[in-house]
Amino acid sequence: MTEPRPPLHDPRERASFADGGEIDQFVATLGRFERGELDAEGWRGYRVARGAYGQRQEGVHMLRVKIPQGIATAAQLRALAEVVEAHACGYAHLTTRQNLQLYYLRPADLEPALRKLAAAGITTSGSGGNAVRNVVACPLAGVSPTEPFDVTPYAESLTRHFLRHPLASTLPRKFKIALEGCAEDHVATSIQDLGLRAVLRDGARGFSVTVAGGTSSLPTSGAKLFDFLPAGDLLALAEALVRLFHARGDRVNRSRNRLKWLVKELGFAPFRALVDEELAKVRAAGVPPLPFPPDAPPVEGPPTFVRPAPPTRDEIAIRLRAQPPRGLPLPPPWIAPPDRAAIADFLKTNVRPQRQDGYAVVTIAAPRGEIAGAQLSLLADLALAFGDGTARFSGGGQILLRWVANADVQPLAELLAAAGLLRDGVGSAADVIACPGADVCRLAVLKTRNVAGLVEEEIRTKLGAGALETRVPVHLSGCPNGCSQHHLAAIGLQGSVRRVGERIVPQFFILAGGGSGAEGARFGQLVGKVPARRAPEAVRALVALFLSERRDGEAAGDFFRRALDRARLVVAPFEVAKAEELTAEDFLEPGGGGTFAPDVGTSECAA
Repeated sequence: MTEPRPPLHDPRERASFADGGEIDQFVATLGRFERGELDAEGWRGYRVARGAYGQRQEGVHMLRVKIPQGIATAAQLRALAEVVEAHACGYAHLTTRQNLQLYYLRPADLEPALRKLAAAGITTSGSGGNAVRNVVACPLAGVSPTEPFDVTPYAESLTRHFLRHPLASTLPRKFKIALEGCAEDHVATSIQDLGLRAVLRDGARGFSVTVAGGTSSLPTSGAKLFDFLPAGDLLALAEALVRLFHARGDRVNRSRNRLKWLVKELGFAPFRALVDEELAKVRAAGVPPLPFPPDAPPVEGPPTFVRPAPPTRDEIAIRLRAQPPRGLPLPPPWIAPPDRAAIADFLKTNVRPQRQDGYAVVTIAAPRGEIAGAQLSLLADLALAFGDGTARFSGGGQILLRWVANADVQPLAELLAAAGLLRDGVGSAADVIACPGADVCRLAVLKTRNVAGLVEEEIRTKLGAGALETRVPVHLSGCPNGCSQHHLAAIGLQGSVRRVGERIVPQFFILAGGGSGAEGARFGQLVGKVPARRAPEAVRALVALFLSERRDGEAAGDFFRRALDRARLVVAPFEVAKAEELTAEDFLEPGGGGTFAPDVGTSECAA
């Protein structure tokens, strides 16, 4: 094994989002709780706003780590890896808000974890609770062939404007913001409290603006507020909306206190009048301007630093053995050259050209959005050796390495294979987006990890290459809250139960036809209720239907909206109309370890 390489200056490093004083206060508040000076409810409200949630298991926490715009530098990836290995369960979960969630942290782990993250400029402030949550942005921003301009600097400005803002962590409920530049809506702007899509008008930059979207108990497509908001007005509008929500949102009924409920109560026209009134006040009082000319933000070009040598295959094997990913399948030690067929498949489905000639985006599809600490550390090395020194997390459990020279794509793929990260079929039905489910979440009805794996197995073994090369979003949630955004999927699964006499059958509602685009959100429609063990086969049958009957160029969500009756017929054989048709296996949860017994509590968590 070669000697460890010295730290490399990362030219893409961002100004820190962390504040050591916040951690001092967190530790002091934890001490008050442990001494009985603060009750459980007071401690819960305090820690959740700082990303520390209770789990299904008593005595441990989930820590949600904020990754603004999904951008992590190499140094930050290493810090995340260290925290995952030293203080959590060995792996992290990528969320639909471009955050990372770490599990099984004891109270004693919270302080050292927070301090290690802060040293790398990472914060958890605003990652949970009644706050302006992580501002998400398209992971292809800056390199997409279809964008009118890069939304990243604008998203960064919104993040910093609301970080430690006096109102941003004391809202009636969470407030979500997303920015998109591509023709395709990669960040679901249509279901955000504030959705922003890049627009050019007579050469000037601006945004098409929608507001008050959401899913869960009232799936709602955001309403159009502006066809064109000049970029220079971005912070003023966001400030006005947050002030309005802070003042008028429902603070009593938690199930009706998102912005969408306020609009429903008032009506859109009166709500719009209140926004205009508040915006005038903000402009009169003055709001910090963007930290750059609105039409000329800083532009990132190709990396110019001298790249270090990548780790060898032997180094990768040694590092994986030293830090085995607990709870995840460990890739085998490197023995032989990589499987050329597997690499060819990966290059076909997981690599796309950038707008900039000579460069490509390489997408790592983490199964169920889970990645081991040792793999995060290896990605830091690979981002420096082959990319621009950063990784971008998508909202679909994927990690993008950008600015990879075309000549470097093949060598990078070979090392990803050694790291257990060579998984083809990104965006296909085999690449299931799943919430963490009842393994850790108190509110989840069903476990999701095993079902997601079984869906992937069905698609890979029974449908083959055609399915893996075709985009069919499949999202799986363990409860109605929709942390996986299953309402927006071409095929969405929602965990539920069915009572049969004295017994309980674990089941999934299967939805079809969801999506998000310039025309707004289209929410999936129910096509069947299937015992959990039969759900993977039902998904496979739906995908097969799409592959055989789609029109040229037709997207999966569009197909299922057109063919809902056909979808219901395909799912029907997997449903159970009569109790006597149930088998003994139908009463078992896949991977549940015995007779199914739902144990739903009060959750603190929704992504």
